[in-house]
Amino acid sequence: MSERMLTVGLVQQAIADNDKNKNWQVSKLQIERLAKKGCQLVMLQELHSTLYFCQEENTDYFDLAETIPGPATDYFAQIAAELDIVLVTSLFEKRAAGLYHNTAVVFDGKQGMVGKYRKMHIPDDPGFYEKFYFTPGDLGFTPIDTSVGRLGVLVCWDQWYPEAARLMAMAGAEILLYPTAIGWDKTDTPEEQQRQFGAWQTIQRGHAVANSLPVMVANRTGFEQSPIEGDPGIQFWGQSFIAGPQGEILASAPADKEENLVVTFDMKRCESVRRIWPYFRDRRIDDYQDLTKRWRS
Repeated sequence: MSERMLTVGLVQQAIADNDKNKNWQVSKLQIERLAKKGCQLVMLQELHSTLYFCQEENTDYFDLAETIPGPATDYFAQIAAELDIVLVTSLFEKRAAGLYHNTAVVFDGKQGMVGKYRKMHIPDDPGFYEKFYFTPGDLGFTPIDTSVGRLGVLVCWDQWYPEAARLMAMAGAEILLYPTAIGWDKTDTPEEQQRQFGAWQTIQRGHAVANSLPVMVANRTGFEQSPIEGDPGIQFWGQSFIAGPQGEILASAPADKEENLVVTFDMKRCESVRRIWPYFRDRRIDDYQDLTKRWRS
């Protein structure tokens, strides 16, 4: 089995304000650095254009949304074209007045925008009021074809659902990618923080194992103050990582600073792993009907 090498990179970034142009320029610099290191595929974190505005419910924040196509897609399409890379970005999409999505957009060199994925699972927790802003995605779990392979792009809260990863894998995804914005409540104890991070990393490594696919996770870092008086804000826990098709950690970032990660995969290894661990062969699809139900009594 011949090799098929692919060098990938991701950007872990801290966001200080809602100045999109400044944040885009910082992202561009990091993307360029990764391209110089040979990265053919680069991913940015979730909602990288602005602060994580979902800490409160405020209709003024809908002004931050971008049309697709629009200024943001024009900007990142140009970067992908100039560097001749595949670039995965994350935008607050304005589809129509009153209709918004949390959307990952993929660009492929001079081809421009080649696909998008609208976040399917939308959380609604203290400090993460995403249901106020985002309509659940309607594009399904459909991989995006690019010059470097078929990408299974999912977004943040999607990363907790094995069904999402499995459906992407069943549709031929060759890598699972998760732009992410997750962090700790400042009132959490150190022990609880470690449990949360451990669960987060473990389940995504599990998606790699269960589907014999590499996984890339780009999380933001830094503290973002809550606009609500008395709320503790969010300490985004960074720790972006890249795992191989058996869940092995190939690169990881620290919790508290910006960093880029670079890994070179032999994509043929995924097929080798699937030959040894044939989960898809042994799935009991004749007895999984109840998975489409909300609950079993």
